[in-house]
Amino acid sequence: MNAAESKTLMTSGPIWKKIIMFALPLFLGNLFQQLYNTADSLIVGNFLDSNALAAVSSSGNLIFLMVGFFNGIAMGAGVVIARYYGARNTENLQKAIHTTISLGLAASAVLTLAGVILAPQILVWMGTPKDVLPQSITYFRIYFAGSLGFVMYNVFVGILQSVGDSRHPLVYLIISSVVNVVLDLFFIIVLHLGVGSAALATIISQFLSALLCLGKLKRCPLEYRVYINKIRFDKAMLGRIINNGLPAGFQNSIIAFANVILQTNINAFGKMAVAGCGAYSKIEGFVFLPINCFTLALTTFVSQNLGAGEYDRAKKGARFGLLCSMLIAELIGVLIYSFAPALISAFNSEAHVIQYGTAQARTVTLFYFLLALSHCIAAILRGSGHASVPMLVMLVFWCIVRVSYISVIVKFIPDIQVIFWAYPLTWFLSSVVFVIYYKKADWVHGFERV
Repeated sequence: MNAAESKTLMTSGPIWKKIIMFALPLFLGNLFQQLYNTADSLIVGNFLDSNALAAVSSSGNLIFLMVGFFNGIAMGAGVVIARYYGARNTENLQKAIHTTISLGLAASAVLTLAGVILAPQILVWMGTPKDVLPQSITYFRIYFAGSLGFVMYNVFVGILQSVGDSRHPLVYLIISSVVNVVLDLFFIIVLHLGVGSAALATIISQFLSALLCLGKLKRCPLEYRVYINKIRFDKAMLGRIINNGLPAGFQNSIIAFANVILQTNINAFGKMAVAGCGAYSKIEGFVFLPINCFTLALTTFVSQNLGAGEYDRAKKGARFGLLCSMLIAELIGVLIYSFAPALISAFNSEAHVIQYGTAQARTVTLFYFLLALSHCIAAILRGSGHASVPMLVMLVFWCIVRVSYISVIVKFIPDIQVIFWAYPLTWFLSSVVFVIYYKKADWVHGFERV
């Protein structure tokens, strides 16, 4: 094993160190990702108007709905790649990597067509306020015209992370984040372009990140190096990737669909509610930083170690990651709860916008530990080959129960607080089921039955 491989392989060495050293670059990368997403909203909200901010905000859940399925497939591909990397199976590792890239290229084409063509109808169906709709359509269409950039960036980053390399994606993300913010300022403040320029800045920076990642993958150790002439579908490997990724894809789509329904209900309260809740969603993105980095770390750690037959090590790593994620998420939740009005006002100074955003923050933030618990156990189960379990749990609680609750209760109590409470209630229910399964099921032998 060479020096590069020893740094990325997670099947030996101190568990806490391997997880933290993998998670820390992910955290910093997610931080920069969130900062430049937030920069979009800050620049739009302060230099354009509340309509433009609402347009960017209302597009967020819809973008996740469109992208989430394919990102879930990529997550499944990452589990397969990590498994073969942990088992030192170079032949299958190469097949998995190049099949994943082929799948990403196909997904890019589908998303480009679907996003550009379907944008107006879906936004109308969501009940997007009429004075916000034109700018929402513009933002959405420009964003999805660049599908190739953000899809392939996520694919390449997923490959690097699956083999334990979270450092290089961090460097590339910092570069693209700076480019995104500079372009935002240039397009909107200097050239006085509209909300569509914020989407354009984002996709340019995503293309840059994708190219940097590809360059690294063409120079990395031979075991997981990318060769352009090898990019093709391997039928058997595609089946394995789909088998692992389809549940995760459906899971993402389920969550996104439920959030679109919730966004539709928020839209009914007017553009101030849309802008306020959109501002809160940007702030909430920061709580996902530790959650996301630990979920990715746990999936990779569990996959590599189970692939190598290190069952006890996988269990110990899972417990450590769960505890860290929950503690950090709750700490961030307390801070957001305490400073919510000031944080919301950074995006827009209108009183009603601040009121709506603060109300949502102070309803959900103290329950972030439940959000972390559900996501981390889901990540552990995906990493162990049990991807269908989190899919089913989230289908039931984060989609069926959440949407049913909203649809029924809002009719009797037409208060936006009803919508806000949908999140902590369903986090609690999913957490209870996840904990029971985690404790009772033999998840460490999942690969042997896949």
